[in-house]
Amino acid sequence: MVSCTKSFDEKFKEQDDFSNSSIMQVYVATVNASRNFVWVDANRINGASLATGSVFPTTGYGFNVGGGLRNFLVRDTLSTSTQVPYSFAENLQAGKTYTLFMYDTITSPKQKTVQTDIEVPTDTTARIRFAHFSYSPNAVPNVDIFSVKRNANIFTNVALTEVTGFIPIASGVTDTLYIRTAGSGTNLQNFNPSPAPGAAVNIFAVLTPTIKRSYTLIFRGGYRAINTTNTTVRSLSVFVNR
Repeated sequence: MVSCTKSFDEKFKEQDDFSNSSIMQVYVATVNASRNFVWVDANRINGASLATGSVFPTTGYGFNVGGGLRNFLVRDTLSTSTQVPYSFAENLQAGKTYTLFMYDTITSPKQKTVQTDIEVPTDTTARIRFAHFSYSPNAVPNVDIFSVKRNANIFTNVALTEVTGFIPIASGVTDTLYIRTAGSGTNLQNFNPSPAPGAAVNIFAVLTPTIKRSYTLIFRGGYRAINTTNTTVRSLSVFVNR
């Protein structure tokens, strides 16, 4: 046994030096997106395709990207797709964490890359930020986020495509969060699709934060006066950053 020679057949190139690496997440808020894939420097990143409302990675907190100037491409791989391929460059700093938000529509895709300042709380709290990526061909008003637990707004007057900084929230406590037009005090609504035409229902997200974790609350979908013919539903949802 002691005389045996063991060797490891390395099928893929391993990376053991992360000194020049950054970490990134992707969130697809693009209306009607489907089968989306992301390339970095001509290397495809995601295995399963991404649709509207998808975050990648779905587990874990991000994928590794080398620091410096990187070329990105986001497109639908179906040959008959009407989605416009979107390419752009980002200059990433080593040791930093980023979130790439894709938004607007498949015929006019856009992106915003923001630094995700992860700070692990030293107490029992968690952290949350808010991202506003709804869509309308017309001007979209600023919005507030109302916390039922606090009985107060936790984010106010957030403009379209704005991503706030993180704020502390209590962990282990379930909270319901509503979205409102800034200063109105009235919850935004959707029509319940069943039974048709259905009744108007508040748009909300429910969150029970885990201690020391960081979350992004995001508003996406079509921002317009609700009616029974809308095909794009606006929504408020949460994903984990760490």
